[in-house]
Amino acid sequence: MVQRPFLPLFATYVHKFPLALIILLLSGCIATNPRPHRSQELRGLWVATVNNGDWPSRRDLTADQQKQELIGIFDRAAALHLNAIFLQVRPMADAFYPSALEPWSEFLGQPPDYDPLAFAIQEAHARGLELHAWFNPFRGNPTTALRTYPYGRFVWMDPGDEQVRRRALDVITDVVRRYDVDGVHLDDYFYPYPENNGDFPDEPSWQNYRGPLSRDDWRRENINRFVRDLYGSVKAIRPKVEVGISPFGIWRPRHPRQIRGLDAYAKIYADSRLWLQEGWVDYLAPQLYWPIEKREQSFPALLHWWSRQDRLGRGIVAGMTINRVSTGRPNSVPPEEIANQIELVRRERQAVGFILFSAHTLMENRAGIDEVLERAIGERASRPQ
Repeated sequence: MVQRPFLPLFATYVHKFPLALIILLLSGCIATNPRPHRSQELRGLWVATVNNGDWPSRRDLTADQQKQELIGIFDRAAALHLNAIFLQVRPMADAFYPSALEPWSEFLGQPPDYDPLAFAIQEAHARGLELHAWFNPFRGNPTTALRTYPYGRFVWMDPGDEQVRRRALDVITDVVRRYDVDGVHLDDYFYPYPENNGDFPDEPSWQNYRGPLSRDDWRRENINRFVRDLYGSVKAIRPKVEVGISPFGIWRPRHPRQIRGLDAYAKIYADSRLWLQEGWVDYLAPQLYWPIEKREQSFPALLHWWSRQDRLGRGIVAGMTINRVSTGRPNSVPPEEIANQIELVRRERQAVGFILFSAHTLMENRAGIDEVLERAIGERASRPQ
């Protein structure tokens, strides 16, 4: 792919440029990839349920209290001109809806007397919000009957086990068949992030493999096969349901050149660039959780690199964290940082929107983030698209 000679210099010194100059340079780059086909900017909000992160806030809430909390989140999202909710419905081999395949989630407390997913879809659509069902395919719980291993803080199902992959596909396609969801969404958990320098204990499934691949390549192929099968399975049932993944924001260190950090390709066996370039997703939402001026994990440098990988015009969605806005803690950022990141996303040719992590920060209006977002999002959102 041809690029102008100044791009490597830009990638190395991007942290030294003011925002206006960054935007000018990005808009001047040669674009050879087809434009994404999404007609409306995606302005999303992640609503995490694992460990009662965003909703429900406690396990002892009544059904009416759960409903009112969720309505409050949706009302706030709509007021800030967001247009999509990414609701975590399978955080740990469990379900936030009646399921013949998975138990009710412990994070709901007692099994509810209503269908939380059906309620969420109804209330989201009533406010003009898309509802994307967010699944974790391989994190388990102590009651999971499939092949699991304790690793770090969680129980993990083995992606190398065909039954594990099959169960995840069955769970997701069951939701696609039964519910009017707008999308299916996965986050960054495939093989677990390394803890205490310990390798994932999947020796039994590795020993069952008799093919030519190395163990690392075999693990990556397990995930690649799952992603490919997921996309095909969902599209065979409801072609208009979007399939998207939000991987770790760095594919591999030195891509682009100044980037350092975790090697997701080698450590959690996630070849997310391949999924994008093979067309196994409708969008890719890399988690770009770093500030604009952080050189070795530069938000604009990574955003631009990912955009250049979008050779099929699927669309890049920036995963952005608002949970680090100024709170007096180390590594916090001012809320204006988020507004500047949104502007960079809107100037990037292959970008089609952003998703914010996560809902509890909006509900707290931490450091005035809601007012900043309303100004940053509102003008574009109020114009016809």
